[in-house]
Formats: sequence, structure tokens, C-alpha cells
Amino acid sequence: MMTGDEYRASLDDGRETFFEGRQVTDLPGHPLLGITVDTAAAGYDRFYDPAPGAVGEFMKVPASAAELREQVELHETVDLLTHVTYASIMTLLTAADRIEAKLPENAQRIRDYVQDAQQRDVRITQCITDAKGDRSRRAGNQDDPDAYVRVVERRADGVVIRGAKLHISAASMGHELMTIPTKAMKPGEEDYAIAAMVPVNAPGVKIVNTTYAPRHEDKRDFPVSGKHHTPEGFVIFDDVFVPNDRVFLDGVTEFAAVFAHSLGLWERLGGLSSMASGYDRLVGYAQLISEANGLEKMAHIKEKISEMMINATLIRASLEAAIDNCSITSDGAAFPNELYTNVGKYHGAANYSLMVRHLHDIAGGSVLTAPSIADLENEETGHLIRKYMSTKQSVDGNYRTRLFHAIRDTTADALGGWSAVTNIQAGGGLYAQRIVSRMHYPLDKAKQMALEYAGMTEYLQQDNGSK
Repeated sequence: MMTGDEYRASLDDGRETFFEGRQVTDLPGHPLLGITVDTAAAGYDRFYDPAPGAVGEFMKVPASAAELREQVELHETVDLLTHVTYASIMTLLTAADRIEAKLPENAQRIRDYVQDAQQRDVRITQCITDAKGDRSRRAGNQDDPDAYVRVVERRADGVVIRGAKLHISAASMGHELMTIPTKAMKPGEEDYAIAAMVPVNAPGVKIVNTTYAPRHEDKRDFPVSGKHHTPEGFVIFDDVFVPNDRVFLDGVTEFAAVFAHSLGLWERLGGLSSMASGYDRLVGYAQLISEANGLEKMAHIKEKISEMMINATLIRASLEAAIDNCSITSDGAAFPNELYTNVGKYHGAANYSLMVRHLHDIAGGSVLTAPSIADLENEETGHLIRKYMSTKQSVDGNYRTRLFHAIRDTTADALGGWSAVTNIQAGGGLYAQRIVSRMHYPLDKAKQMALEYAGMTEYLQQDNGSK
């Protein structure tokens, strides 16, 4: 396993990564991206075990509901790069289980890679969303055939791929890019049915980064994003060679969607888990700021917070149901329940804006206009700001101002915008979660229950949509 310092050194491997128009040659030393590197390095130090052959606890494959819960709870406390590595490994093992019957060699290749990645203690990020071109057309019918990542050349020892993947969290900070189809492919689109593991420093890989990291010198006004932030990578594959042992699917269109659905399951579980904690924090902020404002007993305030509590509890219940109703694969791995995972993720994403709206309505305009920490420390204005930002003897102005900063940073600034979009898009948009929810909902059982309750049991044997 690697230490944090060894991880930092591993990033000096010739990778081509860019930020705001310039190539970054020293990721650990970069004033913004380096903070993410430090967070990831701390994750390496946290799980480091010097014993030969040791594997990080965060990479443990759960074998029961109890172990799955342990991993979910553990991953609530890790950095994003560590989490996406785990989600990538579980995605690969899920896909291997689902393709093994018809593609046993591919399934074994995946399992061999997972063991190798665990031993090398590398970090893996997920490349799924293509540039897509004209969204009304399929991959094989674009004006530019590179709108979806595709194989442009097949050799005896591997393939050459071209295209781009968007919205790749921490792409520049990992070691491997798990590159998989973004959707189902049809016959005639074999070149787009490609799943492979690509080293970040492979020739032809270029990563352009964006970040919600605050650009202010004084990070105290950004209590969350000032300490922890993750760049999003625009990953370009400019004719990148991938050797055969790293190719997990090539040209078999019927299995292209398997990888996307497998990733969707684990990304949505991660998103659901994150929302369960995030929703509880929003409730906490709402209650704290209502108390600081002296409005906690007002009926309309209590009603809004009650609605927030109900949503938070439903999300938590969905997470518990997804874990407790897990399934065990032929490999002995515990996978979360598809229905509860997708329904919970959908409900959380669909209602996030309502949660934030209630919080902002309860808090008031100072979410955006509260003075800075530096203003509080100013000899001429500080004592006056504290005086007028206080509301009663038990609530001083410094406390209330810092609460507003936390709410703004979390929900109404760059991090807040990132959260608003990623809560919907992470693991696929709302439509994708509706599709999977419908696929796994026991509709026949529901129809049977309805007919029995109506006293129409004579129709139970008629599988007729007109009835």
C-alpha cells in the first residue's frame, strides 16, 4: 500500500492535465488542485497498512447486509477519490457477475484487474458520460463519429480509442480511468461497445479541470468548500492505445448497458447515502438558524422544518431498505436492492430544491449578505457588526454570521450550485432512475393484490393489459 507522500509522488508520471488554460505539471503544489491532492493523501495515510499484500479496508467487498452497511457508513467519512475507487471496483465486480455466463473470459479479466488494483493501491475514477453530440441521435448516427468514445483501430495486442468523457470527478487525481459505455448500443454500433481501464498517464489522454473551489484568499468564509473540494475532469482520449488485458468489453453490443447499469447502482447508492446525511444537515441548519433568528416557535417555520424532516426520514428509510434487502451474487458479494436504491435516489434528487428553498426561506437574506470574518475582526466595524448580527443575549453576532456562511457555502454559492446539479445528474438523471425503478417494481404483484382486494380473482390468470 502507498502512504500519502508516496501517493503525491505517484502523480508525477507524465500525465497531461490542464486548469484554466494552462497545463499543470505539479498537482500537489497547485494552489487549488493541490488541496484535493492533500485530501486524497490523507485518505492514503488513514488506510495505510505496511503488511505485505494488505488491502485497504475501504476496498473490502461486502458479503452481507451488515458488511454492506459498514461500507456505506465508512464511505460517508472518506474523501471523494477514495469513494469513487470503491464504487468503481464494485461496478466492475457487478458487471463481471452479469456477463460471466456468456463472456467468462471477460469476467475473469475484470476480476484479475480488481485484484491487481487492490494490491497496487491505486485510485480509480469513472468515465461514463460521452460528449454525445446531437442528443436526438444514436451513437452510430452522429455527424461526428467521435461524439461517443469508440474503437478506431483493433490490433493483435489491443485497441485504440478516441472520444471524450465529461463530468469525471477527480479524474486528474487518480491513477486509472474506468472507461465504459454510457448507454445501450445496438447492432451496427459495435465500435462504441467498449469498456476498458486506461491509465491516466497513457499517451493521448488529456484532462481539462474545472472546480467549485473558492478563489478567495480568506477561506474562513467558506467553511466547507474552502477545506474540501474536488475538480471535475473533461477527459479526452486522443487515439489512446489500450492493451488487451485492460479491455473488458469490445464490440459485444448486447452487454454495453451492463456496465452503465452496474455503475448506476453503486453511484446511486453512494448518492443516496450522501443525501441521507446531507438532508439531515439541512434540517439541522434550518433549526439552528430559526433558533438564532428567534422564529423556531412560529407555526409556518415549524411546518417547513417538519416537511424537511419527513423528506430526510424517507431518504434514510430508503437507504436502510436498500441495504437490508440486498442480494448476494455468485461471488458472495452483497449488492444493494435496485428498487429501493433508485427510488430513494430519485426522491432525494427530486426534492433537494424544496429542501434548499425551505432553508433559504427560514434563514433570510443574510444567507447572501452576511459580512465576512475579516469584517468581524475589523477594529472599526467588528463590534458594530456583532451587535447588529446578534438577535438576543444567547445568540451573539459571530455565531449567527458563521451559520449564514455555512448555509451560503453549502447551498447558495459555487458548492451549492455543484450540489444542486450533481444531486440530479450523479448516477444518471431522474429519467434513468425512473426507468430502473419501473424495471424492478413488482408490478404483477401489485395488480394481483388489486384484483384480490376488488373480489375479481377470476381475472388473476388473465395477463391482459386491457383488464
